[in-house]
Amino acid sequence: MSNKHNIHLISDSSGETVNGVVRACLVQYDQEMVHQHEWWLIRTEQQMKKALQGIENHPGIVVFTLVDPTIKLQLEEGCEKLGVPYISILDPILSIMDNAFKSKGDHQIGKQHNLDADYFERIKAIQFAMDFDDGQRITMIDEADIVLVGVSRTSKTPTCMYLANRGYKVANIPLVPGQTHSSEVFSNPHTFFVGLVCDPKNLSDIRQNRLKMMKEDRHIDYADMQYVKEEVANSRKLFRKNNWPVIDVTRKSIEETAASIIQLYNSRIN
Repeated sequence: MSNKHNIHLISDSSGETVNGVVRACLVQYDQEMVHQHEWWLIRTEQQMKKALQGIENHPGIVVFTLVDPTIKLQLEEGCEKLGVPYISILDPILSIMDNAFKSKGDHQIGKQHNLDADYFERIKAIQFAMDFDDGQRITMIDEADIVLVGVSRTSKTPTCMYLANRGYKVANIPLVPGQTHSSEVFSNPHTFFVGLVCDPKNLSDIRQNRLKMMKEDRHIDYADMQYVKEEVANSRKLFRKNNWPVIDVTRKSIEETAASIIQLYNSRIN
């Protein structure tokens, strides 16, 4: 049986960066029991003192992103005194950039979250994804950068929202048996369509769980294996007919699916 480990995440901002890096690493240690302690918006010596007290109470690895040199030194000296391992995840990257650019960065706290033009473009993209979700405003679909097409429960909406948070204007169109779309909807050469598919068995299981969880009263065929096979096969025919790239989302995370879509989209426009 694994021992329980403590890991402390410390940031002078929202903690998004350090949390993402640690989460990506921890998935490689599923067998370990890890308790994650989060210390966000640490910007004063008093706040750092409190964080160090927490580290002393629950010793473990310390991973941090701090800009202020005084606060950073306070943490490093505190960790040395307590005998706990620590690492600043941004330092190696910033050091390489300083050398390559022959200059020092601004080292401004929370600068990645500034309300700049890119931030407001992401907000617009998120609103766009909401407005064009599930086939809404389908006659204006050519306004989208990317359009995801697929049968029910192929992760269209969450993938759209993830892509929108990256600044892409994304819409999605559900393929529903018995419902047809005008050929004009899919004919715009400037719109990047991507077909999403899923293994029928996996998709059937997802739909069955969805029905149980939501207590939805849908037609019994919705989760029927043969019915689902036909849906997926017909969607593949449509994708082949229109020569769209296809991504199989079976056992893929939203992040992985989105990364594949972005790669395809960039290769198309470059």
